[in-house]
Amino acid sequence: MPSQSQQDPTMWVDSNDDPRQDQQHEQDERGTYQDYLGHYRLTLQMKCDGLTPEQLATRSVPPSTMSLLGMVRHMAEVERVWFRRVLSQQDADRFWGPRRGDDDWNGAVGEQAAVDEAFAAWRGEVAYAEEWLEAHPDMDAVIDDPERGPIAVRDVLVHMVEEYARHCGHADLLRECIDGRTGQ
Repeated sequence: MPSQSQQDPTMWVDSNDDPRQDQQHEQDERGTYQDYLGHYRLTLQMKCDGLTPEQLATRSVPPSTMSLLGMVRHMAEVERVWFRRVLSQQDADRFWGPRRGDDDWNGAVGEQAAVDEAFAAWRGEVAYAEEWLEAHPDMDAVIDDPERGPIAVRDVLVHMVEEYARHCGHADLLRECIDGRTGQ
């Protein structure tokens, strides 16, 4: 995938080369959720492409602890919580240790090892989530989560789309502060 548009250097790719344009518009409910979720996952990846570890860890909007690397760490944890802990009822530990405030964000340091660890965790959790969804097609299925009570699979997917959409908006601002690129 090209890392910069030939038509507009503030964009990642030319609109006709955007890999997120492959959505199927006539499909079932689950397919629609999967497409939107895939779109936002790819958007987050695109917002991070081409940056150094230091840039990924840059907290561009002080006093916020948010950074693009922290966002990848956060989304790895969000994927893990919803697909492993809630939907699969696994006793999956948190990636970054016991929950203490902004650990997802504060642990995002500008070192290649931290970048590699965060992206490996995120990609692993995305792969797990995609496998889980393929094996569980019933959007009406209800999971009885000990912390949240009964929750439908559909509600988890809608929440995941919402979570990514919100953070991709943050990623727009963070990336623009780093190098001026606004992206799609």
